[in-house]
Amino acid sequence: MKVYFVTHSTSKDNEVGLASGWKDIQLSQLGIQQARELGDRFENIDVDLICCSDLVRAVETVRIAFGKRIRVSIDKRLREINYGDFNGKPAEIVSPMNNKWIKEPFPNGESYEQAIARIHDFCRELKTNHVENVILIVGHRATKFGLDTLAGNKTLEECLSTPHKWQPYWEYEL
Repeated sequence: MKVYFVTHSTSKDNEVGLASGWKDIQLSQLGIQQARELGDRFENIDVDLICCSDLVRAVETVRIAFGKRIRVSIDKRLREINYGDFNGKPAEIVSPMNNKWIKEPFPNGESYEQAIARIHDFCRELKTNHVENVILIVGHRATKFGLDTLAGNKTLEECLSTPHKWQPYWEYEL
């Protein structure tokens, strides 16, 4: 199964350097423009199904980019990691601590292993039900980590130590 992955467009929290986690936050004006560009980018790519996180920033990205032209499945398992007490805190505080929370959950949140396990669960179900389809997943960095560890042969430690570099989309074979 072919999977394209894109991160949600820029949110208001992204612009001010906050680690949103499970905090629901809307797209910024830049994010709205990026979502329009995403729709244009996929104009000539045949996609059978779009799957996205249920957080507002991902749902808005899909709605603006694609409207109702492609079937959409919204799934909570594609969410960003739950930073618990650190949801919505400055990224400069949260990011340096990420390796501490690989196995141990963030206070009142989840560990990276727990987040990746739910994303892997989603992908296994997706593969069972849509083996011949082309899927676009719109999610978060944790969603990408799930795909990278499942299909990209990366460890979670490698994912966390690699600086995020934006690109228009990533491709995976599941």
